Amino acid sequence: MLRITEIFLSLQGESTTTGLPTVFVRLTGCPLRCTYCDTAYAFSGGQHRTVDAVIEAVRDHRVSRVTVTGGEPLAQPDCLKLLTTLCDQRFDVSIETSGALDIAGIDPRVTTVMDLKTPSSGESDRNLYSNIDHLSQTDEIKFVISDRADYEWTKSAIAKYDLPRVAHLLVSPNHEQLQPRDLAEWVLEDGLAVRLQIQLHKYLWGDVPGR
Repeated sequence: MLRITEIFLSLQGESTTTGLPTVFVRLTGCPLRCTYCDTAYAFSGGQHRTVDAVIEAVRDHRVSRVTVTGGEPLAQPDCLKLLTTLCDQRFDVSIETSGALDIAGIDPRVTTVMDLKTPSSGESDRNLYSNIDHLSQTDEIKFVISDRADYEWTKSAIAKYDLPRVAHLLVSPNHEQLQPRDLAEWVLEDGLAVRLQIQLHKYLWGDVPGR
């Protein structure tokens, strides 16, 4: 069984597949409390559903791309079964995870989009750096940047772990704290090999749950 906050169709707002129609399966619960979290409504509540019921709900949307997110989806043990079953059903599957829990058990057919938490999150000490060894060049690492200190920390982490060899690198401004243009200027000044993303869904619909 899984505890599900919502299942909905939207455009992918982040990652290398930004703009593509995607079904989102949002699992309930998260062990982290990031300062900039925009899905706190998924910390509790939700409805219990079987993996088969989730698959049927996803299939109803008639879209091939599925993103499993949260909360922190890996906090629920049956998340791994859901990911594998989605792949077996020939969906194009990705997972959004905080990077604080072990990703080793994720089906290799799944694209993993993993955060490395920056200092402003208040949770950077929860980063499980051993996860980097389980990423492939089809996976993605995301950094949410709130200020210049976060940006400098991100540059150091990229260099320390030689992250360009591991996965696609994404930087996203914390829109409450940092103008996207400022982050863009820093990236260009340094020639940093990252993709800037600006949460397309929020520009289209604002902070509306289920969009």
